[in-house]
Amino acid sequence: MAVELPIDYLAELWPPELRGRRIGALLHPASVNSTLEHISQILERANGKLFQLCALFGPQHGYRGETQDNMIEWRSYEHPRLGIPVYSLYGEHREPTRQMLQELDLLLIDLQDVGARYYTFIWTMYLAMRACEGGNVHVIVLDRPNPINGVTVEGPKLNPDYRSLVGMHPIPVRHGKTIGELATQFRDECFPKCALTILPMKNWKRNMWFDQTGLSWVMPSPNMPTLDSATVYPGMCLLEGTNVSEGRGTTRPFEIFGAPWIDPENFCRELNALKLPGAYFREIFFQPTFQKFADELCGGAQLHVTDRNSFRPFETGIEVIRCIRGMYANHFQWKQPPYEYEFKKFPIEVLLGGPIGDFFSD
Repeated sequence: MAVELPIDYLAELWPPELRGRRIGALLHPASVNSTLEHISQILERANGKLFQLCALFGPQHGYRGETQDNMIEWRSYEHPRLGIPVYSLYGEHREPTRQMLQELDLLLIDLQDVGARYYTFIWTMYLAMRACEGGNVHVIVLDRPNPINGVTVEGPKLNPDYRSLVGMHPIPVRHGKTIGELATQFRDECFPKCALTILPMKNWKRNMWFDQTGLSWVMPSPNMPTLDSATVYPGMCLLEGTNVSEGRGTTRPFEIFGAPWIDPENFCRELNALKLPGAYFREIFFQPTFQKFADELCGGAQLHVTDRNSFRPFETGIEVIRCIRGMYANHFQWKQPPYEYEFKKFPIEVLLGGPIGDFFSD
């Protein structure tokens, strides 16, 4: 049976005691129902019946999903049709202000996560919950599938000394939870006075991958075009902390990676000799259209996942970096700060959630 999302039966699930309340909604382009209708249109139809829609909010990449990666901000604006504010939570403010919340009784959150600690949407939710606890605003989270399944957990928990916008609470890199489960964890462990309601899915099973849900994939961010991207992301995102291209500016970000100084044939021979579970590296040349090495010819690899249930993305990402450092020590560098508003620590440490030395030798 296909998974049904809470937005598919919002009127049925809406708590009677919250009818008529003034609400804001934290959304992005992947906030769609099972027929691909955006939730904003559903909320608009319910406006004045279930609640009063007063404001919209958007995370990194924008409410409309138009901006690219790390620290590319967007500004708040007025919704052209609804005439209500669309507040940016990735710009001057990354947490709702008291002024943004003062006209609200409730904040609805409907965001598609991808199952990795680095993905900023869960931390925007975390900050929103913190603000709502302080402002006495009820939070409703519409649950969604973890696209890379809710069983497999991988990678270290965040060291609290390495908190950032890609990790604010000690969870593993591949956390194995839905966004509703994370919201519950954040409430229980961080914001005990936050009034929280989770609207559940129907028919979701923990071992499901997204392509087993019956739902259509909608890019949750510009560089997450497919489930394949999400599958490798918990490991290959680590390349953001290096001077190696993680494939931004190509049609297969995080699957394709490399640099102008990498020899693809030798590189893939070394990687495949590691016999990493569920992974095969195919030699490739590519020319990114933007970001690292824009318009330069790069050599590298495309990571093909041959068995996704045995594949371990975080382990794979670590071993890829170790291999590059060993083969190309004269070229490889750790990327310098800033990264996601952290101006002191190395980006790789922010991503790892701990010091470089815990993972890589000098």
